[in-house]
Amino acid sequence: MNRFSSSTKPLTLSRSGAVAIATVVGAAATAAWVEARARRAERDNPPAGDFIDIDGVDLHYVERGEGPPVVLIHGNTVTHADFIASGLMDRLARNHRVIAFDRPGFGHSSRPRDRLWTPSAQADLLRAALERLGIERPVVVGHSMGTMVAVAMALRHAQNVRSLVLVGGYFYPSFRVDALLTAPVALPVVGDVMRYTVTAISGRLMLRKMAQSMFVPRELPDNFFPTLSREMMLRPVQLRANAEDAAFMVPAANTLSKRYGELVLPVTLIAGEDDVVVDPQAHSVRLHDELPQSELFLVPGVGHMAHYAALDRVVNAVDSPLHAAALDHFTSMTEDDLTLAAEPEMGRR
Repeated sequence: MNRFSSSTKPLTLSRSGAVAIATVVGAAATAAWVEARARRAERDNPPAGDFIDIDGVDLHYVERGEGPPVVLIHGNTVTHADFIASGLMDRLARNHRVIAFDRPGFGHSSRPRDRLWTPSAQADLLRAALERLGIERPVVVGHSMGTMVAVAMALRHAQNVRSLVLVGGYFYPSFRVDALLTAPVALPVVGDVMRYTVTAISGRLMLRKMAQSMFVPRELPDNFFPTLSREMMLRPVQLRANAEDAAFMVPAANTLSKRYGELVLPVTLIAGEDDVVVDPQAHSVRLHDELPQSELFLVPGVGHMAHYAALDRVVNAVDSPLHAAALDHFTSMTEDDLTLAAEPEMGRR
């Protein structure tokens, strides 16, 4: 037989090669499924408000009511709709012009990759948006990660902020397991692959448990996922925003905490005594001790989402920030102080 003649021996694929091909095909199929779910989520949950283009960012915001302005800044995982689910936006809109933003990468706001979206960068973006909207010296309400953005806004644009209401805030650098676990998702390329494959799947398995941990020791409200949309929270762009914000938390807290002494405006701190996400003693109580013009309310039997259970307290802090309070005022709330009638699903376990 001619040595150049074709061999009759069949070609075989090694086991490792077969696994590699199956992995690539599976990843591609998963990515396509994730993308389809994300597009469907956006179609099923269209923007509830308006957009404003600020420095290349399509910033989505919802506005309600008339009167003195109030700005609401949400935390990680959620969107502006968190303030709708809690009832805070509607309550404030009775007497105020209320603006709730989707922070960059959350909800329907874009998150360009041409800059680092630190709390300070987000504060500058929101301040520019407020100027464009003609809003002067609002009361700024922040929750969780949103408190860092609110504080950065007050430090960088002090003349444009009337007072701060900070709920469940993170203020000082400390070890964060969430930042460690999500750090790879924030990386270019590797993170992009993860957000469309591994993280997309694990996020769906863990989201409900994570949401429950934010409300512990109370139950997860029945209207939480229907209002915020589970699938909107799991889109790759929002997973990236979550991961990047978590990665920025510790260094940003380290930088901001060196300037807290510059805060001279009224500050109201509200935190759940049983918060398992952010330790209220290490953050809210400590910041209250550092700020003589602050007021602190610790809410018993309540976790990280204190604005759901202590709705009246947040509204009162917006309406009357420290005007009649002693500068060293501290209150540990009782169960009778909580407004629960409007949220029957928030009853104690």
